[in-house]
Amino acid sequence: MESRFVVVGAGLAGASAAAFLAEHGSVVVLEAEDQPGYHTTGRSAASYIDTYGHATVCAATRASRDFFWSPPAGFAEHALVRPRAELEIARPEQAGALEALLDTHGAALRPVGRDEILRLSPILRPDIDWSGAINEATADIDVDAVLQGFLRLARARSAQLVTGARVAGLDRIADGWRIRTAAGEFRADVIVNAAGAWAGEIGRLAGLGDLGLTPLRRTALKIEPQMKDGLGDWPFVIDVEETFYFRPDGGGLMLSPADETPSEPCDAQPDEMDIAIAVDAFEQATTETVRRVAHRWAGLRTFAPDRIPVVGPDPREPAFLWLAGQGGYGIQTAPSLALAAAALATTGDVHAALKAEGVSAADLGPGRLLA
Repeated sequence: MESRFVVVGAGLAGASAAAFLAEHGSVVVLEAEDQPGYHTTGRSAASYIDTYGHATVCAATRASRDFFWSPPAGFAEHALVRPRAELEIARPEQAGALEALLDTHGAALRPVGRDEILRLSPILRPDIDWSGAINEATADIDVDAVLQGFLRLARARSAQLVTGARVAGLDRIADGWRIRTAAGEFRADVIVNAAGAWAGEIGRLAGLGDLGLTPLRRTALKIEPQMKDGLGDWPFVIDVEETFYFRPDGGGLMLSPADETPSEPCDAQPDEMDIAIAVDAFEQATTETVRRVAHRWAGLRTFAPDRIPVVGPDPREPAFLWLAGQGGYGIQTAPSLALAAAALATTGDVHAALKAEGVSAADLGPGRLLA
């Protein structure tokens, strides 16, 4: 099978890139698993927080906002987002970290005191002199609706999805690439590496190395709190130093210890110690006692050394385009980074939505990691 673009990976990064690339030429998406979005995409905390991460990440998040709030006609049957405030909480000894956060994000965050914090999140311990900041422009994202919308859009533009197609080899040939997979052989002018935790492995198969991309495991669990009054409207609560967080999820609370454990690419599984750390941090901060963990899971968040996504053609091999290293920001940045990938693959420059936020091709490109 021959095409102009082969996208490796059918998580949200690969699906969104395929949808936009298909406007410029034929696209084949190769997915190692039997279904798209099996790994990190399907295990995300699913939030839009435009004050989370490096300044470049925050800019890419803001550049994605219009898509999430006003997707193309027919993209999904219902809204992609549900507004939910994000509340940063700090104990007295964390005042310096809170001040630094407020200095960094300015008007995007509103300082809040103990009384308002306890009103917003009534399970927090009243004997702690909390301070904090709130971002009221944040939201939950329906990740499955976004993924399925991009897959439909890609198919409508004649992109083809091949599952069970784990890449086993990449060979540079005169007119592009030969890609050997478990589902057969494919040829393409350009490869787009959107393989998530396996992006470094795909880079090595192409002879380009892994750019220092590192998968980090993050654990999550779901619990049923004793207090449920107004639960659905509670904010996303995160410790200002990101040592734990929790938010409403399907009638319960999703809780994480915000762990970052280096891992080989794999079907990540939760670690019992991380579960215990999460429960302890939650109980120390709230009036709740966790009697039962209803569900537990883990995912791999892959970061570049500078924790900025890697998007753009490799300067050593321009027919190999990276769309990797999204870390914990891949869902909320997916529309703008996919548009950037398509623009970089076809025009050599980032999309206007990112330019408007002050992001350049050099800010995202792999060249910054090769110096």
